Amino acid sequence: MRQPLASLIATTAAMAGVIASFAFPVLAQDGIFRDTGQPDPTMPGARQHAVQDPPFETLVFLQGSRYCDTDLLSEEAWRLFETTDPGWSRVQAICDFVHGHVRFDYMQANATRTASQTLAGRAGVCRDFAHLAIAFCRCMNIPARYCTGYLSDIGEPEPYPPGDFAAWMEVFLEGRWWVFDPRNNTRRTARILIARGRDAADVPLTQTFGPSTLLEFRVWTDQLT
Repeated sequence: MRQPLASLIATTAAMAGVIASFAFPVLAQDGIFRDTGQPDPTMPGARQHAVQDPPFETLVFLQGSRYCDTDLLSEEAWRLFETTDPGWSRVQAICDFVHGHVRFDYMQANATRTASQTLAGRAGVCRDFAHLAIAFCRCMNIPARYCTGYLSDIGEPEPYPPGDFAAWMEVFLEGRWWVFDPRNNTRRTARILIARGRDAADVPLTQTFGPSTLLEFRVWTDQLT
């Protein structure tokens, strides 16, 4: 490591994450995260703010971004969701649509796919589900931000699939941020947040400077008793 990890932690009011620069040819890391063991919190009656009312720091999450091309999706978003009840119900309707419309397929991973392309192609990985749902929420005047991290299978029925990084979203309703997961479309436990941003361009899992080769990729999360 070029310098102590503590000196490389960067946070802001709107986006938070852990940023580290490594010079090792091989990188592996274990860590312990404390979790309540409770599912993602819910508030089905949470109200949607009028577009002029959310805190200033949330406004950036109403705008289009690299992968969330709201300018191309606004008309379709209003066609699909205008008649839904504003607030929690509207966000859940968006997640239900994305979950049912898009087919999860690891072989369809594409680093340049945008939300509108996911809508048209109807296949992708968890980041594509998140980008499409985020774009729809922003089109409907709901601040939404991209989250990346680990999603364990603790509490889920076995057999477990191979571990992987995950992507989901947070939306701003009733004065706070709430977790929604259009890929799995259910409340989960042991969701380990690594970083937040406007979309995956802000918080890539890895960013290399020059040529690199991925030789092996493993993610693991185990419950400590």
